[in-house]
Amino acid sequence: MTRALFIVDVQNDFTERGALGVEGGDAAAARISEFVAAHAADYEIVVASRDWHDGDGDNGGHFSETPDFVDTWPVHCVADTEGAAYDEVFDTAPVTHHLKKGQGRPAYSLFEGMTDDGRTAADLLDAHLIRDIDVVGIATDYCVRASALDALAAGRTVRVLTDLVAGVHADSSAAALDEIAAAGGRLLSSTEVGGSDGTPAR
Repeated sequence: MTRALFIVDVQNDFTERGALGVEGGDAAAARISEFVAAHAADYEIVVASRDWHDGDGDNGGHFSETPDFVDTWPVHCVADTEGAAYDEVFDTAPVTHHLKKGQGRPAYSLFEGMTDDGRTAADLLDAHLIRDIDVVGIATDYCVRASALDALAAGRTVRVLTDLVAGVHADSSAAALDEIAAAGGRLLSSTEVGGSDGTPAR
């Protein structure tokens, strides 16, 4: 059985000092790095996404000077800026594929991203014959939620590792996890993850 790890938007603008900083973002980044260092060999591919917005214009209405923090947001993760860079405590060495999403339009799900050579997450999964996906990252209630639900809608099996995510709000993060579970996703701790055959860690 092959499995992919999806690491969603572990970027400076989504951790504590960023434009849309999430409390616990740095801690989640550190835990993700520790987990990947121990488990990279359990995954056929390790895919990391980044918001990567245009510096000019409102990116299809995504940026606003009067954001509602639901559909419109302050300027964040502008391409080639420090805010769009991966968080400094996130070790990207084990990442096999990097996706950029946004690029002139709103984008939440990792499935909306693309590699620099034009491949999507779906392309990568199909090329490697992968059905099973573990999802971690930021933010639980937005891009992690969207990525997990898109994976489930595409017929993949999904596990969200709940100690390796960080959300904007506690209530909406809990609701997002409930929604993922209701759609067929599994919620578990990284300590319950074993090898690529899905057996629990000992």
